[in-house]
Amino acid sequence: MNRAFGQPLGHGRANRVGWSCLRPGEAAAWFCGCCLLAAKIAAAELVWEQLPRLPDAEGFAGTFAGVSHGTLLVAGGANFPERKPWEGGRKVWHDTVWALDGLEASWRIAGRLPRPLAYGVSATVGNSVVCAGGSDADRHYAECFRLTLTNGVLDQQPLPPLPVPLANAAGALLGDTLYVVGGADRPEGPAALNRFFALDLSVTLPRWRELESFPGRPRILPVAAVTDGAFFVIGGTALESQDGTVGRIYLRDLWRYRPGEGWQRLADAPQPCVAAVSPAPAEASRFYLVSGDDGALAGSVPAEKHPGFPPHVFEYRCDRDQWTLVGQTPAPRATLPGLWWQGRWILPSGEVRPGVRSPEVWTLRLSR
Repeated sequence: MNRAFGQPLGHGRANRVGWSCLRPGEAAAWFCGCCLLAAKIAAAELVWEQLPRLPDAEGFAGTFAGVSHGTLLVAGGANFPERKPWEGGRKVWHDTVWALDGLEASWRIAGRLPRPLAYGVSATVGNSVVCAGGSDADRHYAECFRLTLTNGVLDQQPLPPLPVPLANAAGALLGDTLYVVGGADRPEGPAALNRFFALDLSVTLPRWRELESFPGRPRILPVAAVTDGAFFVIGGTALESQDGTVGRIYLRDLWRYRPGEGWQRLADAPQPCVAAVSPAPAEASRFYLVSGDDGALAGSVPAEKHPGFPPHVFEYRCDRDQWTLVGQTPAPRATLPGLWWQGRWILPSGEVRPGVRSPEVWTLRLSR
């Protein structure tokens, strides 16, 4: 049967890496014995397919993505186009906006972002893609804007900037409101935040509001999800400095924010999860945590020998406050968005392992 995980185990417990490494195999021990069985049982439910690859040899991490007038847009992102980081390669940020008009179409260039940009938050709002924050090689940004593709022409309209520069945050649209949580306001040092912002896009003149702070540890690269009338935050990594070194603490806590009720802690995820598909694929009263970095190999394996991120897919049931291992993804990735298009979830590009991206674009259909 599928393996289920219930109430929180060890609130406050975190797997530390950097100067204090995660114990080998700790996260994997819970489910390795049932993984193949669960995958077989769930095979009819998780239907994986590929779209045409993005026309870039490397692919990107941290893209913006959404849908405008029925066309899929994937924009920006960062990669190492010349040499890998362990070879002294330099990370490059991009400004290309790619467009795909249909499942059988070919990617084309629709336009450019205002600047090379990656690691922000994006969401489909009506017939536009709203982009918030992000970073380039030098700084983090507060700017927000809409991308709208009409008759093949890309239009960009400014929106009010975030109250602070922000990158590596999580965000998702609940109703007409875009929620953004966590992230960092600058690229250097232990600068993770737990601030929580909301932008109501149903009004004529939207403006950002700062809401009750996220009660968990300040973090970067958490996962957001929306279902059951609520906004969820899962995992991410806290940053701590010791002896001049910034270390990452891989987290697995789950929190729910319901408008009018505030924050509530729920059952911890079965393993730490950083930079998994976000927003997470979701349906009525459940969402799916797809791959991401569990930290099991951080600090213990040279980047050039990293085998890749874990393939596990966990389902969270809101009505039971319970996690279940339901299968595997054929394309484990980190630092990529998730979005709904053409009756399926789209998972564009992303990071295969530290320093290595993929141009593949995968889709997930939840068949019941």
